[in-house]
Amino acid sequence: MRGAGVVVTGAGGGIGAALARGFAARGARVVVNDIDADKARAVAAEIDGTAVPGDASVALPAARDALGGAVDVFCANAGVAPVGGPEADEALWAAAWDVNVMAHVRAARELVPGWLERGHGRFVSTVSAAGLLTMVGSAPYSVSKHAAYAFAEWLSATYRHRGVRVHAICPQGVRTDMLAGTGATGELVLAPTAIEPEAVADALFQGIAEERFLILPHPEVADYYAARATEPDRWLENINHLQRKVEQLPDAAGR
Repeated sequence: MRGAGVVVTGAGGGIGAALARGFAARGARVVVNDIDADKARAVAAEIDGTAVPGDASVALPAARDALGGAVDVFCANAGVAPVGGPEADEALWAAAWDVNVMAHVRAARELVPGWLERGHGRFVSTVSAAGLLTMVGSAPYSVSKHAAYAFAEWLSATYRHRGVRVHAICPQGVRTDMLAGTGATGELVLAPTAIEPEAVADALFQGIAEERFLILPHPEVADYYAARATEPDRWLENINHLQRKVEQLPDAAGR
């Protein structure tokens, strides 16, 4: 990674900040993007990187300029997790789709042609285990993260023989502000096995060293994923059991 130009979106805290620190520690030149300008600048100052605040969906041109015109690694990490099901407001569904999926598509649209010309490039998608499984209480998050995983998978299947490497990071609970914002549901579903953001970054760098597509900071997700594929009714029954537990929580009114 020494000297590589790296962009990390949603890097003002949590997983994104851990990724930015990890790349910087390995000698990369890192652009820190976050919608919170103060947080982006704080992390950039810490790692001697460059802050490019703003919406992740439109940050790439400025980030590329900050790196002198070439991006070697793009980490599509920014994400939103609105609660609700089909009744959730259209704006929440649109935001989930725009940030969790289309921001990845827009970045790839700009970067892949140059990577194909150069013969190398690396796309890192922070998907979440919800993209392989599901997330109780949030249909917009589950659906958009499934799509994010599908897009990363498609990129890898299509371009790996031409030097484009893709990694899909799929952790369960991670101790971030996003987890804290899930309230009692997050405490029940995710907190018991939650890990630190740095553990997610470590898993990614191990996966990069091994050139693995699927990065599972929680290894047990592989077993859940296999059960979902081979025993879908049993798996759905187990998830529904969890849903029933969530409905008994004090903050479950209206879900």
